[in-house]
Amino acid sequence: MEQVRGEVKNDQMVISLSGHVDSNNSAQIETEIMDCIAENENLDLVLDIEDLTYISSAGLRVILRLRKNNPELCIKNACSEVYEILDMTGFTQMMQVDKAYRVVSIEGAEIIGQGANGTIYRIDRDNVVKVYNNPDALDEIQNEREVARLALILGIPTAISYDVVRVGESYGSVFELLNATSFSKILATEPERMDWCVTEYVELLKKIHETIVPEGKLPDMKETVLSWATFMQDHLPEEYGKKLLQMVQDVPKDDHMIHGDYHTKNVELTENEVLLIDMDTLAVGHPVFELASMFNAFSGFFESNPEGILSFQGFDIDTAHTFWHKVLKAYLETDDEDRIREVEDKARIIGYTRLIRRSIRRSGLESEAGRAEIEHWINELTGLLDQTDTLLF
Repeated sequence: MEQVRGEVKNDQMVISLSGHVDSNNSAQIETEIMDCIAENENLDLVLDIEDLTYISSAGLRVILRLRKNNPELCIKNACSEVYEILDMTGFTQMMQVDKAYRVVSIEGAEIIGQGANGTIYRIDRDNVVKVYNNPDALDEIQNEREVARLALILGIPTAISYDVVRVGESYGSVFELLNATSFSKILATEPERMDWCVTEYVELLKKIHETIVPEGKLPDMKETVLSWATFMQDHLPEEYGKKLLQMVQDVPKDDHMIHGDYHTKNVELTENEVLLIDMDTLAVGHPVFELASMFNAFSGFFESNPEGILSFQGFDIDTAHTFWHKVLKAYLETDDEDRIREVEDKARIIGYTRLIRRSIRRSGLESEAGRAEIEHWINELTGLLDQTDTLLF
Protein backbone atom coordinates (compact mmCIF):
# COMPACT_ATOMS: atom_id res chain seq x y z
CA MET A 1 0.00 0.00 0.00
CA GLU A 2 1.26 3.48 -0.88
CA GLN A 3 2.30 5.17 2.36
CA VAL A 4 3.51 8.52 1.00
CA ARG A 5 1.53 10.71 -1.36
CA GLY A 6 2.40 14.29 -2.26
CA GLU A 7 0.31 16.99 -3.91
CA VAL A 8 0.22 20.77 -4.13
CA LYS A 9 -2.83 22.35 -2.45
CA ASN A 10 -3.41 26.06 -1.87
CA ASP A 11 0.25 26.87 -2.52
CA GLN A 12 1.39 24.26 0.01
CA MET A 13 3.21 20.98 -0.47
CA VAL A 14 0.95 18.47 1.29
CA ILE A 15 2.47 15.08 2.12
CA SER A 16 -0.06 12.45 3.18
CA LEU A 17 1.19 9.56 5.32
CA SER A 18 -0.66 6.34 6.12
CA GLY A 19 -0.24 3.14 8.10
CA HIS A 20 2.71 2.68 10.47
CA VAL A 21 6.00 4.57 10.46
CA ASP A 22 8.69 2.78 12.48
CA SER A 23 12.32 1.68 12.29
CA ASN A 24 11.51 -0.84 9.55
CA ASN A 25 10.26 1.69 7.00
CA SER A 26 11.23 5.18 8.23
CA ALA A 27 14.27 5.48 5.92
CA GLN A 28 12.25 4.55 2.83
CA ILE A 29 9.42 6.91 3.82
CA GLU A 30 11.89 9.75 4.37
CA THR A 31 13.36 9.17 0.90
CA GLU A 32 9.89 9.26 -0.69
CA ILE A 33 9.02 12.45 1.18
CA MET A 34 12.23 14.13 0.02
CA ASP A 35 11.47 13.11 -3.58
CA CYS A 36 8.06 14.83 -3.28
CA ILE A 37 9.61 17.96 -1.79
CA ALA A 38 12.43 18.21 -4.35
CA GLU A 39 10.18 19.62 -7.07
CA ASN A 40 8.43 22.08 -4.74
CA GLU A 41 11.12 23.31 -2.35
CA ASN A 42 9.69 26.85 -2.36
CA LEU A 43 6.33 25.79 -0.87
CA ASP A 44 5.42 25.46 2.81
CA LEU A 45 5.34 21.83 3.92
CA VAL A 46 2.28 20.20 5.51
CA LEU A 47 2.08 16.63 6.77
CA ASP A 48 -1.47 15.26 6.54
CA ILE A 49 -1.51 12.20 8.83
CA GLU A 50 -5.22 11.42 8.81
CA ASP A 51 -4.50 7.82 7.80
CA LEU A 52 -1.41 7.38 10.00
CA THR A 53 -2.19 4.92 12.81
CA TYR A 54 1.20 4.70 14.56
CA ILE A 55 4.55 6.48 14.62
CA SER A 56 7.68 5.34 16.48
CA SER A 57 10.72 7.31 17.62
CA ALA A 58 12.32 6.58 14.23
CA GLY A 59 9.38 8.26 12.51
CA LEU A 60 9.55 11.20 14.91
CA ARG A 61 13.20 11.73 13.97
CA VAL A 62 12.14 11.91 10.31
CA ILE A 63 9.76 14.74 11.22
CA LEU A 64 12.52 16.55 13.16
CA ARG A 65 14.83 16.40 10.15
CA LEU A 66 12.07 17.69 7.89
CA ARG A 67 11.42 20.58 10.27
CA LYS A 68 15.10 21.54 10.27
CA ASN A 69 14.84 22.52 6.60
CA ASN A 70 11.17 23.53 6.78
CA PRO A 71 10.76 25.59 10.00
CA GLU A 72 7.08 26.34 9.22
CA LEU A 73 6.23 22.64 8.97
CA CYS A 74 2.79 21.83 10.37
CA ILE A 75 0.94 18.57 10.94
CA LYS A 76 -2.80 18.16 10.50
CA ASN A 77 -5.50 15.52 11.02
CA ALA A 78 -3.68 13.58 13.74
CA CYS A 79 -5.84 10.79 15.16
CA SER A 80 -6.14 10.63 18.94
CA GLU A 81 -3.50 7.93 19.35
CA VAL A 82 -0.89 9.66 17.17
CA TYR A 83 -1.72 13.07 18.62
CA GLU A 84 -1.06 11.67 22.12
CA ILE A 85 2.38 10.48 20.99
CA LEU A 86 3.19 13.86 19.47
CA ASP A 87 1.95 15.65 22.56
CA MET A 88 3.87 13.48 25.06
CA THR A 89 7.12 13.91 23.09
CA GLY A 90 6.80 17.71 22.89
CA PHE A 91 6.05 18.01 19.18
CA THR A 92 2.85 19.97 19.87
CA GLN A 93 5.00 22.64 21.54
CA MET A 94 7.53 22.73 18.68
CA MET A 95 5.11 23.03 15.77
CA GLN A 96 1.44 23.33 14.87
CA VAL A 97 -0.27 19.97 15.27
CA ASP A 98 -4.00 19.79 14.53
CA LYS A 99 -6.12 16.86 15.68
CA ALA A 100 -8.47 15.08 13.32
CA TYR A 101 -12.10 15.98 13.88
CA ARG A 102 -15.03 13.62 14.10
CA VAL A 103 -17.37 14.03 11.11
CA VAL A 104 -21.02 14.85 11.86
CA SER A 105 -23.89 14.92 9.34
CA ILE A 106 -26.70 17.47 9.60
CA GLU A 107 -28.76 15.98 6.79
CA GLY A 108 -32.41 16.18 7.82
CA ALA A 109 -31.51 17.73 11.18
CA GLU A 110 -33.86 20.24 12.82
CA ILE A 111 -32.64 23.84 12.98
CA ILE A 112 -33.12 25.05 16.54
CA GLY A 113 -31.13 28.28 16.45
CA GLN A 114 -29.64 30.71 13.99
CA GLY A 115 -27.31 33.67 14.42
CA ALA A 116 -24.98 35.92 12.49
CA ASN A 117 -22.09 33.44 12.57
CA GLY A 118 -23.73 30.04 12.34
CA THR A 119 -26.72 27.70 12.59
CA ILE A 120 -27.54 25.27 15.39
CA TYR A 121 -28.91 21.83 14.50
CA ARG A 122 -30.25 19.05 16.72
CA ILE A 123 -28.29 15.91 15.83
CA ASP A 124 -29.95 13.58 18.37
CA ARG A 125 -32.17 13.75 21.44
CA ASP A 126 -29.40 14.99 23.73
CA ASN A 127 -27.00 16.90 21.49
CA VAL A 128 -26.86 19.86 19.14
CA VAL A 129 -24.14 21.17 16.87
CA LYS A 130 -23.48 24.78 15.95
CA VAL A 131 -22.18 24.88 12.37
CA TYR A 132 -20.20 28.00 11.57
CA ASN A 133 -20.65 29.97 8.35
CA ASN A 134 -16.90 30.52 8.10
CA PRO A 135 -15.23 27.35 6.78
CA ASP A 136 -12.04 28.29 8.72
CA ALA A 137 -13.85 28.80 12.01
CA LEU A 138 -11.50 27.08 14.47
CA ASP A 139 -10.42 30.39 16.03
CA GLU A 140 -14.08 31.48 16.29
CA ILE A 141 -14.96 28.17 17.94
CA GLN A 142 -12.17 28.55 20.47
CA ASN A 143 -13.28 32.10 21.26
CA GLU A 144 -16.91 31.09 21.73
CA ARG A 145 -15.93 28.21 24.01
CA GLU A 146 -13.88 30.60 26.13
CA VAL A 147 -16.61 33.24 26.46
CA ALA A 148 -19.25 30.59 27.19
CA ARG A 149 -17.02 29.25 29.96
CA LEU A 150 -16.59 32.79 31.28
CA ALA A 151 -20.36 33.32 31.28
CA LEU A 152 -20.91 30.06 33.16
CA ILE A 153 -18.31 31.03 35.77
CA LEU A 154 -20.09 34.36 36.18
CA GLY A 155 -23.37 32.58 36.85
CA ILE A 156 -25.12 32.64 33.46
CA PRO A 157 -26.75 29.28 32.68
CA THR A 158 -25.37 28.21 29.33
CA ALA A 159 -24.36 25.10 27.42
CA ILE A 160 -20.63 24.38 27.09
CA SER A 161 -19.19 22.77 23.97
CA TYR A 162 -17.58 19.40 24.68
CA ASP A 163 -16.38 18.56 21.16
CA VAL A 164 -15.29 20.16 17.88
CA VAL A 165 -16.32 18.33 14.71
CA ARG A 166 -16.21 18.56 10.94
CA VAL A 167 -19.53 19.27 9.23
CA GLY A 168 -19.21 19.24 5.46
CA GLU A 169 -16.64 21.87 4.51
CA SER A 170 -16.91 23.69 7.82
CA TYR A 171 -16.51 23.07 11.55
CA GLY A 172 -18.99 22.79 14.37
CA SER A 173 -19.20 22.83 18.16
CA VAL A 174 -21.20 20.06 19.85
CA PHE A 175 -23.24 20.85 22.97
CA GLU A 176 -25.31 18.66 25.24
CA LEU A 177 -28.87 20.00 25.39
CA LEU A 178 -31.04 17.26 26.85
CA ASN A 179 -34.35 17.20 25.00
CA ALA A 180 -34.21 21.00 24.72
CA THR A 181 -36.93 23.16 23.18
CA SER A 182 -36.31 26.73 22.06
CA PHE A 183 -38.58 29.52 23.25
CA SER A 184 -39.37 30.13 19.57
CA LYS A 185 -40.82 26.63 19.28
CA ILE A 186 -42.80 27.04 22.50
CA LEU A 187 -44.30 30.32 21.25
CA ALA A 188 -45.14 28.73 17.89
CA THR A 189 -46.70 25.52 19.21
CA GLU A 190 -47.96 26.48 22.69
CA PRO A 191 -49.15 30.09 22.43
CA GLU A 192 -50.95 29.79 25.77
CA ARG A 193 -47.48 29.73 27.40
CA MET A 194 -46.49 33.17 26.11
CA ASP A 195 -46.69 34.87 29.52
CA TRP A 196 -44.56 32.11 31.04
CA CYS A 197 -42.01 32.61 28.25
CA VAL A 198 -41.99 36.38 28.84
CA THR A 199 -41.33 35.92 32.56
CA GLU A 200 -38.48 33.45 32.07
CA TYR A 201 -37.02 35.35 29.12
CA VAL A 202 -36.92 38.64 31.02
CA GLU A 203 -35.59 37.02 34.18
CA LEU A 204 -32.62 35.62 32.24
CA LEU A 205 -32.13 38.92 30.40
CA LYS A 206 -31.96 40.83 33.68
CA LYS A 207 -29.51 38.30 35.10
CA ILE A 208 -27.27 38.87 32.08
CA HIS A 209 -27.50 42.66 32.39
CA GLU A 210 -26.77 42.57 36.13
CA THR A 211 -23.56 40.59 35.59
CA ILE A 212 -20.33 42.57 35.85
CA VAL A 213 -17.56 41.29 33.57
CA PRO A 214 -13.87 41.62 34.53
CA GLU A 215 -12.18 44.29 32.41
CA GLY A 216 -10.86 43.13 29.07
CA LYS A 217 -12.62 39.76 29.07
CA LEU A 218 -15.28 40.70 26.48
CA PRO A 219 -15.46 43.22 23.62
CA ASP A 220 -17.11 46.60 24.26
CA MET A 221 -20.33 46.85 22.24
CA LYS A 222 -20.11 50.64 22.27
CA GLU A 223 -17.01 50.45 20.04
CA THR A 224 -18.93 48.33 17.54
CA VAL A 225 -21.92 50.69 17.50
CA LEU A 226 -19.56 53.67 17.11
CA SER A 227 -18.22 52.04 13.94
CA TRP A 228 -21.81 51.71 12.67
CA ALA A 229 -22.52 55.38 13.42
CA THR A 230 -19.28 56.43 11.72
CA PHE A 231 -20.26 54.47 8.62
CA MET A 232 -23.59 56.29 8.58
CA GLN A 233 -21.92 59.70 8.19
CA ASP A 234 -21.84 59.11 4.41
CA HIS A 235 -25.47 58.01 4.22
CA LEU A 236 -27.41 60.48 6.37
CA PRO A 237 -27.91 64.25 6.05
CA GLU A 238 -24.98 65.87 7.84
CA GLU A 239 -26.89 67.12 10.90
CA TYR A 240 -28.45 63.68 11.49
CA GLY A 241 -25.16 61.85 11.04
CA LYS A 242 -23.44 64.13 13.56
CA LYS A 243 -26.27 63.80 16.07
CA LEU A 244 -26.32 60.00 15.79
CA LEU A 245 -22.55 59.79 16.33
CA GLN A 246 -22.67 62.15 19.31
CA MET A 247 -25.51 60.22 20.95
CA VAL A 248 -23.55 56.99 20.72
CA GLN A 249 -20.42 58.71 22.03
CA ASP A 250 -22.43 59.99 25.01
CA VAL A 251 -23.35 56.47 26.14
CA PRO A 252 -21.07 55.83 29.14
CA LYS A 253 -18.72 52.87 29.30
CA ASP A 254 -20.50 49.95 30.91
CA ASP A 255 -18.91 46.72 32.18
CA HIS A 256 -22.18 44.79 32.45
CA MET A 257 -22.74 41.82 30.17
CA ILE A 258 -24.97 41.82 27.12
CA HIS A 259 -25.66 38.81 24.90
CA GLY A 260 -25.80 40.68 21.60
CA ASP A 261 -28.22 38.33 19.83
CA TYR A 262 -30.87 37.73 22.47
CA HIS A 263 -33.85 36.31 20.63
CA THR A 264 -36.10 33.35 21.34
CA LYS A 265 -34.16 30.82 19.27
CA ASN A 266 -31.15 31.39 21.50
CA VAL A 267 -33.01 30.64 24.73
CA GLU A 268 -33.67 26.95 25.38
CA LEU A 269 -35.77 25.06 27.91
CA THR A 270 -34.07 21.81 28.87
CA GLU A 271 -35.11 19.55 31.75
CA ASN A 272 -36.89 22.47 33.48
CA GLU A 273 -33.82 24.72 33.19
CA VAL A 274 -33.58 27.75 30.91
CA LEU A 275 -30.23 27.97 29.09
CA LEU A 276 -28.65 30.64 26.92
CA ILE A 277 -26.91 29.47 23.73
CA ASP A 278 -25.01 30.98 20.78
CA MET A 279 -22.49 32.90 22.85
CA ASP A 280 -20.14 34.27 20.18
CA THR A 281 -21.81 37.72 20.32
CA LEU A 282 -21.26 38.14 24.07
CA ALA A 283 -20.03 41.63 24.95
CA VAL A 284 -20.25 44.40 27.56
CA GLY A 285 -22.23 47.58 27.18
CA HIS A 286 -25.35 49.59 27.93
CA PRO A 287 -28.61 47.59 27.66
CA VAL A 288 -29.88 49.89 24.88
CA PHE A 289 -27.52 48.01 22.56
CA GLU A 290 -29.12 44.71 23.58
CA LEU A 291 -32.65 46.03 23.13
CA ALA A 292 -31.68 47.25 19.65
CA SER A 293 -30.73 43.74 18.51
CA MET A 294 -33.92 42.39 20.10
CA PHE A 295 -36.04 44.95 18.24
CA ASN A 296 -34.46 43.86 14.96
CA ALA A 297 -35.06 40.17 15.73
CA PHE A 298 -38.77 40.69 16.45
CA SER A 299 -39.59 43.58 14.12
CA GLY A 300 -36.89 45.54 12.30
CA PHE A 301 -35.67 42.79 10.00
CA PHE A 302 -39.22 42.06 8.88
CA GLU A 303 -40.78 45.49 8.33
CA SER A 304 -40.66 45.07 4.55
CA ASN A 305 -41.45 41.35 4.58
CA PRO A 306 -43.51 40.36 7.65
CA GLU A 307 -43.81 36.76 6.44
CA GLY A 308 -40.02 36.41 6.68
CA ILE A 309 -40.17 35.97 10.43
CA LEU A 310 -41.85 32.58 10.00
CA SER A 311 -38.72 31.03 8.50
CA PHE A 312 -36.46 32.73 11.04
CA GLN A 313 -38.34 32.44 14.33
CA GLY A 314 -41.05 29.94 13.46
CA PHE A 315 -43.95 32.19 14.56
CA ASP A 316 -45.87 34.98 12.83
CA ILE A 317 -45.29 38.72 13.04
CA ASP A 318 -48.27 39.32 15.34
CA THR A 319 -46.81 36.89 17.86
CA ALA A 320 -43.45 38.63 17.53
CA HIS A 321 -44.89 42.10 18.13
CA THR A 322 -46.98 40.92 21.09
CA PHE A 323 -44.06 39.11 22.69
CA TRP A 324 -41.68 42.05 22.14
CA HIS A 325 -44.12 44.49 23.75
CA LYS A 326 -44.72 42.21 26.74
CA VAL A 327 -40.96 41.75 27.16
CA LEU A 328 -40.32 45.52 27.18
CA LYS A 329 -43.14 46.03 29.66
CA ALA A 330 -41.75 43.35 32.01
CA TYR A 331 -38.13 44.44 31.58
CA LEU A 332 -38.94 48.07 32.38
CA GLU A 333 -41.42 47.05 35.10
CA THR A 334 -44.02 49.55 33.92
CA ASP A 335 -47.50 49.74 32.42
CA ASP A 336 -46.79 53.26 31.15
CA GLU A 337 -47.12 52.99 27.37
CA ASP A 338 -45.33 56.33 26.83
CA ARG A 339 -42.34 55.05 28.80
CA ILE A 340 -42.32 51.77 26.88
CA ARG A 341 -42.47 53.63 23.55
CA GLU A 342 -39.70 56.00 24.65
CA VAL A 343 -37.27 53.15 25.37
CA GLU A 344 -38.31 51.26 22.25
CA ASP A 345 -37.57 54.35 20.14
CA LYS A 346 -34.06 54.57 21.59
CA ALA A 347 -33.51 50.92 20.70
CA ARG A 348 -34.92 51.52 17.22
CA ILE A 349 -32.30 54.22 16.58
CA ILE A 350 -29.49 51.69 17.03
CA GLY A 351 -31.51 48.95 15.33
CA TYR A 352 -32.11 50.97 12.16
CA THR A 353 -28.48 52.11 12.13
CA ARG A 354 -27.38 48.50 12.05
CA LEU A 355 -29.97 47.51 9.43
CA ILE A 356 -29.02 50.34 7.06
CA ARG A 357 -25.31 49.64 7.33
CA ARG A 358 -25.87 45.90 6.92
CA SER A 359 -27.99 46.35 3.80
CA ILE A 360 -25.59 48.82 2.17
CA ARG A 361 -22.63 46.52 2.82
CA ARG A 362 -24.61 43.68 1.23
CA SER A 363 -25.22 45.66 -1.98
CA GLY A 364 -28.68 46.87 -0.94
CA LEU A 365 -28.28 50.07 -2.95
CA GLU A 366 -27.88 48.06 -6.15
CA SER A 367 -31.51 46.92 -6.35
CA GLU A 368 -34.80 48.81 -6.40
CA ALA A 369 -36.18 46.77 -3.49
CA GLY A 370 -33.01 47.31 -1.50
CA ARG A 371 -33.03 51.06 -2.08
CA ALA A 372 -36.69 51.28 -1.04
CA GLU A 373 -35.97 49.36 2.17
CA ILE A 374 -32.97 51.54 3.01
CA GLU A 375 -34.98 54.69 2.31
CA HIS A 376 -37.72 53.46 4.66
CA TRP A 377 -35.21 52.81 7.46
CA ILE A 378 -33.50 56.17 6.93
CA ASN A 379 -36.85 57.96 7.15
CA GLU A 380 -37.65 56.11 10.36
CA LEU A 381 -34.20 56.85 11.78
CA THR A 382 -34.20 60.56 10.99
CA GLY A 383 -37.72 60.90 12.41
CA LEU A 384 -36.54 59.31 15.66
CA LEU A 385 -33.46 61.54 15.77
CA ASP A 386 -35.73 64.60 15.48
CA GLN A 387 -37.49 63.68 18.72
CA THR A 388 -34.73 61.99 20.75
CA ASP A 389 -31.65 63.56 22.33
CA THR A 390 -30.20 60.63 24.32
CA LEU A 391 -29.96 56.86 24.10
CA LEU A 392 -29.93 56.52 27.87
CA PHE A 393 -32.90 55.34 29.90
